[in-house]
Amino acid sequence: MLPGKFKLARLRPDSLAGRLILAAAVWAALGLAIGGWVLSETFSSAMRDNFDTSLQVDLDGLIAAAESDAYGGLNLRAQYLNRRFERAYSGLYWQIEPQGLPVMFSRSILDHTLHPGNLKAAQGALWGTAEGPLDQRLRVLVKHLKFPVTATKTPTDYKAYTFIVAGDMASVDAAIAEFNSTIFWSFTALFLGLVAAVFVQVRVGLQPLRMAERSLARIRDGSAQRLEGHFPAEIAPLAAELNSLIEHSSEVVGRARAHVSNLAHFLKTPLTVLAAEAEAAPGPLADAVQKQVGVMRRQVDHYLTRARTAGALNVLGNRTPVSPVLEDLARLLRRMHAERGIAIAVVCPDELYFRGERQDLEEMAGNLMDNACKWARSRITVTAIRLEGRSLRLTVEDDGAGLPPEDLGRVLSRGERLDESVPGSGLGLSIVRDISKLYGGGLVLEKAGLGGLAAALTLPAQG
Repeated sequence: MLPGKFKLARLRPDSLAGRLILAAAVWAALGLAIGGWVLSETFSSAMRDNFDTSLQVDLDGLIAAAESDAYGGLNLRAQYLNRRFERAYSGLYWQIEPQGLPVMFSRSILDHTLHPGNLKAAQGALWGTAEGPLDQRLRVLVKHLKFPVTATKTPTDYKAYTFIVAGDMASVDAAIAEFNSTIFWSFTALFLGLVAAVFVQVRVGLQPLRMAERSLARIRDGSAQRLEGHFPAEIAPLAAELNSLIEHSSEVVGRARAHVSNLAHFLKTPLTVLAAEAEAAPGPLADAVQKQVGVMRRQVDHYLTRARTAGALNVLGNRTPVSPVLEDLARLLRRMHAERGIAIAVVCPDELYFRGERQDLEEMAGNLMDNACKWARSRITVTAIRLEGRSLRLTVEDDGAGLPPEDLGRVLSRGERLDESVPGSGLGLSIVRDISKLYGGGLVLEKAGLGGLAAALTLPAQG
């Protein structure tokens, strides 16, 4: 993405920077999401295991505190029990179910009864869940044991007991939720930091491309003739190839111009000889020869001008200040038409530049200004302004008789002259039109504010 500056708004998926940042963001988000899930599951599993271990310890303490009497009853020794069993609704409860005897409860459970469900065997006990007081979600550990009963006729009689210890999972759930929240916000900040780091990395990494962009812009503006600057190893070959291409293009255009100049020289010499011979021997044949020689000269000038201009368009870095060209032409035409006292006014900003060669601008502006001087009574006005976008408009007005609307189109026709009394080839305006078209511009004729003809020429601007 070379045109324009590097902006966040330009980070589209079809741009190099957008692809790099988008790919990095996707992989970072995916990696952090997977990593966060793994950490959350590991922490949750550790918290539940730790909770189960504490329940196992409390159950072992309850069993150790239990002493059976001779008739199958149980007595509990308080020193082996967790003190939380004494506090109402503390979240830690025990319950003992002796076979054939009333159920025993911890003080913490008060008037509630535990009803374990979803029991699964693990590590010699049963694990499940239950609903506790205050809608607490309880984790339940159940173990079945038998104690001997000595006050029987058979000393080997045993009574079955069910020991239940339950703990509230609220603290575990709160710890897991807090950990997950910390993980989420930490990983979100880490993700944003990674994306910012990738953005900076991409911006720094693509800096050589922006250097190449600015260098190409200088070539387009005419302020440079080649890519300038130190480029990294990955871009240096591209810069070298572009410079070689620019130099080769300049050489090809230079050779083409030389051939065009040689051709013009070669054709004009025989035409001059033919014209001289025809002038030396007057007659109908000589008049016909002179007429055709004039036509050939105009056509040669016309097509050689087009060929030279088309070749110049392929050269990068052409930039011509408009004001000096117009001022030079105005001074020349004032001297040429000094006997008529033609006043030529030029209005053009100094910072206006034509994106093309000086000789092409001189030929177009010179033809228009010379044509205006031929038909003006006393003055012409030349105005150049910058238009919106990358174009300029050059307007040449005179105070002459002007042209009827129906003749405005005919006067641009190649080689057609409406008045033979004024010297010239008649191809000036058509040459201006053709050259301007090669530059992507155009020529329009209309009635001038001074009363005569106004020629408005549109050309590409630079800078």
